[in-house]
Amino acid sequence: MNRHFSLHRLLAVVIKEFIQMKRDRLTFAMMVGIPIIQLLLFGYAINADPKRLPTAVLSRDDGPFARAVVAGLQTSGYFQVEVVASGVAELDRMLDRGEVQFAVEIPLDFGRDLMRGGRPALLVMADATDPAATGNAVGALQRVVDGSLAPALDGPLDGLRPAPGPVEVRVQRRYNPEGLTQYNIVPGLVGTILTMTMIIMTALAVTRERERGTMENLLAMPVRPTEVMLGKLAPFILVGAVQVLVILGAARLLFGVPMAGNPLVLAAGLVAFITANLAVGFLFSTLARNQLQAMQMSFFFFLPSILMSGFMFPFRGMPAWAQTVGEALPLTHFLRVVRGVMLKGNGLPDVWPDIWPLLAFLLAVSVLAVKRYRQTLD
Repeated sequence: MNRHFSLHRLLAVVIKEFIQMKRDRLTFAMMVGIPIIQLLLFGYAINADPKRLPTAVLSRDDGPFARAVVAGLQTSGYFQVEVVASGVAELDRMLDRGEVQFAVEIPLDFGRDLMRGGRPALLVMADATDPAATGNAVGALQRVVDGSLAPALDGPLDGLRPAPGPVEVRVQRRYNPEGLTQYNIVPGLVGTILTMTMIIMTALAVTRERERGTMENLLAMPVRPTEVMLGKLAPFILVGAVQVLVILGAARLLFGVPMAGNPLVLAAGLVAFITANLAVGFLFSTLARNQLQAMQMSFFFFLPSILMSGFMFPFRGMPAWAQTVGEALPLTHFLRVVRGVMLKGNGLPDVWPDIWPLLAFLLAVSVLAVKRYRQTLD
């Protein structure tokens, strides 16, 4: 054997690796696709300063000053007035369900008190379950309100513009008054950890048997594809339940995250979410030819989930097309469920708008997975 270094042999090995890479199309697509996805997401979809946040207004004063405040909020860029509420109960309901990010209440005789120099109070309620989504908007509130009233307080009313501002803006940070990031991050970790572990473990289930040669034994058994799928998913549901108990226990003991709602409601969302992720993993296991490809597919699904679900960055800060993609991801809906139950005390009617998309996703992916598994049987 020639022990001297040979550039010719080195070139032959390099060419061989390129040929092998070309044949492994999935790996090559991952090498090209992941950087492109990261570039698009971080360049276009991710925004740490969300604008046009949905806002509900309850105005008990129909005077020009109240209308000026509403118009100022609308034109500020941070707020988008979508609902004119009929009462405080409606404001509370929309905040609880996450339909709006802010709720503004303009008191009765707002204009009269303003003209008398009484400095009336403007109540602004913010959904602070995600402090990053509301921080900049809350910081701009006083400036926005003062700026909206400045044209109306000109001329004879110029004396009503003292240094502190003509209106006192009172902000209520609902569900997370201290703005603790742990209250937002720790419940979200339940979803991200389950997404990563459930999909990866299940994706390796069928591919591992195929590589070890035990797939033939499974195919020889008198079982239907649906039975195989359910049989493989059931143990991992128990594993996911153990993970949830560990994370929630640590969240309570180490970080003091409250459990304001009914744990049974959270359990219903957890079952739907875990099963949906397991179905995705089973689908990947029927598509992959080996465990490496199964891992690659899992990572390809996990990356958009963690970036576009609202876990790392404010969901409402993303453009419309990115929010549409995010709505198709199970993690997006589960984050709303877990944060709603733990921080807001939501019940089943409040979280149902996010549970049924999980069930629909589970049904669609399960049908595809069973169909793909039937093809492997053939």
